[in-house]
Amino acid sequence: MVAVGAGAGALAATQNQAPRAAAQHAVTSTPPPLRLLSVTPASGAQGVDGAGEVTVTFNQPLPASAPMPRLAPAVAGTWQREGDMAVYTPQTGIPADTTETVTVEAGDGTVRSEESSFRTASYSTLRLQELLAQLGYLPLTWTPAAGTAIPAGSPPAQLAAAYQPPPGAFTWHAGYPSDLHGFWQQGSANLIDQGAITGFEADHGMTANGVASPAVWAALLTAAANGEHNQHGYSYAIASQGVPETLTIWHDGRDVFSSYANTGISVAPTPVGTFPVYEKLPYQVMQGTNPDGSHYADPVQWVSYFEGGSAVHYIARGSYGWPQSLGCVELPYSAAEEAYPILPYGTLVTVTP
Repeated sequence: MVAVGAGAGALAATQNQAPRAAAQHAVTSTPPPLRLLSVTPASGAQGVDGAGEVTVTFNQPLPASAPMPRLAPAVAGTWQREGDMAVYTPQTGIPADTTETVTVEAGDGTVRSEESSFRTASYSTLRLQELLAQLGYLPLTWTPAAGTAIPAGSPPAQLAAAYQPPPGAFTWHAGYPSDLHGFWQQGSANLIDQGAITGFEADHGMTANGVASPAVWAALLTAAANGEHNQHGYSYAIASQGVPETLTIWHDGRDVFSSYANTGISVAPTPVGTFPVYEKLPYQVMQGTNPDGSHYADPVQWVSYFEGGSAVHYIARGSYGWPQSLGCVELPYSAAEEAYPILPYGTLVTVTP
C-alpha cells in the first residue's frame, strides 16, 4: 500500500511539473529577428509631397533600445513609435527639390544598416502666384474657391499648400494698360512673377534677381503665415520712344505720372523690352565710356536700374523728349524725384521700339 501511495504521489508530482515546464519553455523562447519591411515614400520615389510623413515599417515593434531611423539632410521634426512602425512628422516640411535619405539601423545587430532615398517635388508655380497676389505683389487679386480653407498663420499648412495649391480664381485690378495683361500666364512662370519676386526680395533684404530660390520660398511662406503685405503698392511703367519721348507710370491701377524723357542714341540705344527694376539709388556718379572712346563720370539722381546699366534717372539736359542718352531713360529733376518712389523694386518697365 505504501508503495502504491508513493507511486501515485510520484505520478502526481510528474503531472504537476509538466505545465510548469511548458510555461518555462514559453518564457524563454527566442522572439523572431527584427526585420525591416518597408519605407514610405519608397526608395527612388520622385515628386514626393514634402509636407507628408515618413513611415518605416518593421515586422514587430521597434525595441526601446534601438535608435530611431535618421534623415539626411536633417529636417526639424519628430519620430514616434506606432505599433510596428516608426513615423516621422516634419515640423514645417521637407523643402522642395530635396533628395532625402532614410537610414535604418536597429543597433542590436538584428537589422543591418539600410538606406532609402526619395526626392521631393518642386513647389507649385500656381501657389507662388497665389501667395504673391495675397501679399499685394501682383496687379491681381486671388480669391479661394467657395469652401476652401486657407492655411493662414500655420507654417506647416502653408508648406503643404506650396505642394498642392488650393483652388481659386485671379482677378485683374482695373486701370492698368493691356500691355501689362499680356505678360501674365496663370500657373506658368512669367514676367509679372519675376517683377513681383524682385520686389519681395528687396523688401526682405535678399538679392533682387527675380528668382524663386529655396530662400525666397522660405521667406515667402513665413511672410504668408505672418500676413506681411507689400507696403509699396504696384507700379508699371512705359518708356515710349516715339517722339516726343515720354515715361508714363501707373500705380495701384491709376495713371499717376507722365513726363518727357530721353532715351538712347542710335549707337547706344536703350534696350527694348520689359524689365523689372532691380536696384535703386538716390544719388551716384555714373561712369562709362562715350561712343568716341572718352570716359565720362556724371553725377545723377533718383536712379532706378531696370536692365544692365540702363536706368530711369535725372541728369541735366537742355531739353527732354528725344534720343540723347547712352541707354538710359533720362528725366528732368522734378519729374525724376516724383517718379522715384513710385518705381519700387520689381516695377516692370517697358521700353517700346
